[in-house]
Amino acid sequence: MKKHMTNAAYGALDYASFPFGMLLVAPVVLHRIGAAEYGLWMVSTAVVSMGGILASGFCDANIQRVARLRGTGDLWAMVCTVRSMLAINLLLGSAFASVAWAAAPYAARHIAASHSVSAAECLIALRIASVLILVRAIETIGVSTQRAFEQYRSSVQISTAVRLCTLATAALLAFLERRTISILAATAVFLILGTALQFRQARRLLNTASLWPAFEPEATRSLLSSGIFIWLQALGALIFTQFDRILLGVSLGAQAVASYALCVQFAQPLDGLTASGLNFLFPFLSGRAGTMSKEMVRRTLLKALGCNLAAVGCCAAMLLLAGNWLMRIWAGAAVARSSASIFPLIVLGAAFTGFSVTGIYALQALGRFRTVALISLGTRAAMLPLMIYLLHQWGIEGLAVSRLCLGSVALLVYLPLRPLLAAGREGPASSTSSVPFALQKGSQL
Repeated sequence: MKKHMTNAAYGALDYASFPFGMLLVAPVVLHRIGAAEYGLWMVSTAVVSMGGILASGFCDANIQRVARLRGTGDLWAMVCTVRSMLAINLLLGSAFASVAWAAAPYAARHIAASHSVSAAECLIALRIASVLILVRAIETIGVSTQRAFEQYRSSVQISTAVRLCTLATAALLAFLERRTISILAATAVFLILGTALQFRQARRLLNTASLWPAFEPEATRSLLSSGIFIWLQALGALIFTQFDRILLGVSLGAQAVASYALCVQFAQPLDGLTASGLNFLFPFLSGRAGTMSKEMVRRTLLKALGCNLAAVGCCAAMLLLAGNWLMRIWAGAAVARSSASIFPLIVLGAAFTGFSVTGIYALQALGRFRTVALISLGTRAAMLPLMIYLLHQWGIEGLAVSRLCLGSVALLVYLPLRPLLAAGREGPASSTSSVPFALQKGSQL
């Protein structure tokens, strides 16, 4: 239990270091170089995050496979899995980085439409962001491999140090009135250094001198067969976690992104911090689902769900009560007034999404990648036209309403878990697979 609590704490720290750091840096950037530069920074960061997540969307399959192979002690198979994962991410990372690079001129013209920032500056910022997509794709291999070994400390220490150094440098550069391009260049330096350190730790765990990319046939087939559904889930999630800010910037300009992005940053920990804190549940269940009884799995999930609900509920209540006051402190009265109507909607949407975290990890650990992907893609596909329509009709308020709608439908992830969470007689989780009997009936969904 102590190990799981430690991993949960490190997982929470891994997530919290960036959004809370961003909140601390935001006033410096807003007051020293202006809302437009802050908006451009947020759009560029969204490009890196969106591209990086798409390029590394198979990494949860890496966690599950390596965690399962640890139980058999097959070190060479683990090495082959990581090498294959690296080859897949390099291919995807190069593809998405190329797409972002090619699309940068078009996006730059629209982001600079309000003339608050120049098109040339937007173009350079977006192209730096496109290169960082590939770096992020490589970094996640080292991180996911360490998590498969349930070793969170070293990866979190590295990623936290990189993020804090990046944010501290951003604050210093903004204080010196340097613009977004300088901040992104510093980000690139720290991210490349952090990637090298993450790989060094992964090599140590795998007891291998090098990890050259290679499409090992068996490992590649395994990663692709389950990872494709994780990748599709990530694609669906990005519509509302990153794409909304890019769409807003292209539609209304960089300055319009500032108040919306700040509201999202305040609310984002309700989902992200919970997901990071409970991330240990995924490798824990993945490695033990074949030996735990149905009742043991049920008790584990109910405990995790209780912690999930308590944490998200308390934090959401505090944000709703103190939101306007916090916004005035961080960004001033003008931004607080412009965000007053959208902040409660964004908080509630993030809270509903945060409530779904335990269900997502449980289904993935029990092999239900396809089910999670179908729910995620189905709900996002339905919400995307609504988001675009509401943005066109109501502007920023429309995006906030669409976030609330998305959070509500995210709870559908618990429907496939109803048989498992319901009280029942204790029995073996499965005699032939790692998926409990209660879920085998729907395993083909």
